[in-house]
Amino acid sequence: MKKIIKVLALGCGLIMFTALPAFSDEPGPPPPPQEHGAGDPVGAPIDGGLGILLAMGAAYGSKKYLSKVYRQ
Repeated sequence: MKKIIKVLALGCGLIMFTALPAFSDEPGPPPPPQEHGAGDPVGAPIDGGLGILLAMGAAYGSKKYLSKVYRQ
């Protein structure tokens, strides 16, 4: 019974603290200035970091797969 009460209290607390900012009357952040991003219309490139992360993920996955296959 105590465990149920703890779980319910925690759940209600999390819902209350995450829902309260949605009802606040504060305005959002100010808009960026007009010259913001004028020199780079495409945006920031993500290819370098994304490629490295994909390569590392593929290497890690193949290492795990091969260690599982050859362990038998």
